Amino acid sequence: MAESILETFGLTMKFGGVIAAHNINFKLKARELRCLIGPNGAGKSTFFKCITGQQTPTEGEVYLRGMDTSRWMPHQIASLGVGIKTQTPSVMNGLSVSENIWLSARRFHDGPEAKRKTREIIERLALGAIAKDQLGKLSHGERQLIELGLVIVGDPWLVLLDEPAAGLSGEDIERMTTIINEINKTAAIIIIEHDMQFIRSIAKIVTVFHQGAVLLEDRVDKVMSDPTVRNIYLGKRN
Repeated sequence: MAESILETFGLTMKFGGVIAAHNINFKLKARELRCLIGPNGAGKSTFFKCITGQQTPTEGEVYLRGMDTSRWMPHQIASLGVGIKTQTPSVMNGLSVSENIWLSARRFHDGPEAKRKTREIIERLALGAIAKDQLGKLSHGERQLIELGLVIVGDPWLVLLDEPAAGLSGEDIERMTTIINEINKTAAIIIIEHDMQFIRSIAKIVTVFHQGAVLLEDRVDKVMSDPTVRNIYLGKRN
């Protein structure tokens, strides 16, 4: 397990008689970027939640840097250095961009360091022009970047992103791609995404989920051309 920072063994999640995730074995190396794809209900989000402590797997184990975190709470997993961006924003619309980032930074750093990290993230994400603006008044693309800033201000070594390109314009997607590639220089990243153009531009290895299990795992070009994947997810026209 020395080379894997995240590993799951037989990960299974049942809700009554429904099996949302079944016998998932998964490995992720340091500074690897992995995209998870699959139709709605394929088990991607359940897998995500089991990794992050939002759900406790019915069977199987989750290991982060060699530690069994299968029964850990979300705050315990976050304290290890795992950054999570979910589909539900964890922002305060009534506060400014810089205030939101500072509040997130304060969870990980003392007062002076939190201020320094806030300035660093604002510069890194080129948010200076809107740093004093109220978050609730910003565009969707700007909010997505700020939510990403709330994640990376803690200097995570593993970043989990749930549909970071959802609803973004072409220009915003390019910007998001650049930032994710920069983050990937120091952190491993797992991305759940439905935007196939975005996946093609950013992914190297893709894991395909189907009916709660891993259907296929391979290079992005092979996954995109696989007939079974095309039929169940991409569609025959692609």
